[in-house]
Amino acid sequence: MERKEINPWTWQDELHYVQAVDVKNPKSTLYISGQTAIDANGISSTADFRSQLQLSIANLNKVIAEAEYKSSDITRLTVYTTSLDELGQNFDIFQEWITTNNMRIAVTVVEVSKLFETTVVELEAIAAK
Repeated sequence: MERKEINPWTWQDELHYVQAVDVKNPKSTLYISGQTAIDANGISSTADFRSQLQLSIANLNKVIAEAEYKSSDITRLTVYTTSLDELGQNFDIFQEWITTNNMRIAVTVVEVSKLFETTVVELEAIAAK
């Protein structure tokens, strides 16, 4: 697989994402449903934003590992949240996950009025290898 980052500017480097990822000749591509703060029994979390973000990332990591991919294989991530302000206040968790896993991804963040049941953040991804 060939993977090329497209960055006409440099300002996004500080935020640890890229403007686009060009993937040529992937062996496989994984389309991952939105992962939220739902436990292994299917119960939606009522915890605070920070805890829900951590569980959403853990659930995304679990799906990726189960499919025999790595977090660094993610090329595209969409973050849905009920509060951009709270996401910003807890962005260190997101940044740590990205830098620890050496991820270079195209990201879109969208504020929505409601997510599934009591969840406040949802992570949808595409990975390629």
